[in-house]
Amino acid sequence: MSPVKTIKTFRDLLSFLTIIPVGGKEDFIFTTAENVWLFPLLGGFIGLLGAAYFLGSSVLVGFLLSLANSVVALPVGFLDKLIPAAMTVAFLLVLTGLQHFDGLIDLGNAVGLRNVHDRKMVAHAWTVTYSGAVLALVVEFAAFVGLFLINPLFAFGAILAAEVAAKLAMVTIVWVGKPSHKGLGSIFLSKAKKNLNIVAYVIAVLIVYPFFSLTGNPLLGLVGVGIVLVSIPVAFVMEKVSEGVFGGVSGDMIGATNEVARAVALVLFAVVLMLI
Repeated sequence: MSPVKTIKTFRDLLSFLTIIPVGGKEDFIFTTAENVWLFPLLGGFIGLLGAAYFLGSSVLVGFLLSLANSVVALPVGFLDKLIPAAMTVAFLLVLTGLQHFDGLIDLGNAVGLRNVHDRKMVAHAWTVTYSGAVLALVVEFAAFVGLFLINPLFAFGAILAAEVAAKLAMVTIVWVGKPSHKGLGSIFLSKAKKNLNIVAYVIAVLIVYPFFSLTGNPLLGLVGVGIVLVSIPVAFVMEKVSEGVFGGVSGDMIGATNEVARAVALVLFAVVLMLI
């Protein structure tokens, strides 16, 4: 891949996965679909941004709470963890333009309807039903709880790993799924270079294991890799859900898989850290 094409590829991937204004061309969707295997690399970048935001918000919130606590007694220890965790989850949702969050809502909107046609119709409608709102809020609340429970010393790495896991789950569902209809999802499932998708798993491990190994604890490196690879069964479950609800994988389900995998990764990370 030439330097010019490499720059264009990463610019188009950023244009699709984030709201960062990098000036992606009109064909950025097709470029992104053809390079799905690079998603974990972009997940690492997004994770670094989210982790840096968490650190910055923790410092700022800690400073403001200390000032406020000098005036009125506050549960500083509790708020010092709660507020940065909530702010970081919100930051990640905004950074991705809420497009994956919208996929969760559309999935929730479709659940409970009698036939596949109605489910597809409501998923494409500009509406939010009770079930759609509940599903989206439950998944994001789980992500928030997971991050809140993680020791702040490990939160930076957890956020990074969770975003890599989320993007690896997207690669997996694209790889194993069949399209539910013609649209964004079918473009990804047809354009993705299947023989290159295996590289995504190698990239994910090469990002996470060295990062956690820097702590001097090899066990954490293995934990990080394990948490990331859990995204694979998550993607298979989401593919089965998508098959049952929509008759195949749609663009909404690819986005919803990102959100579910991130939440699962953060919750598992919190649980594992409590046990070791």
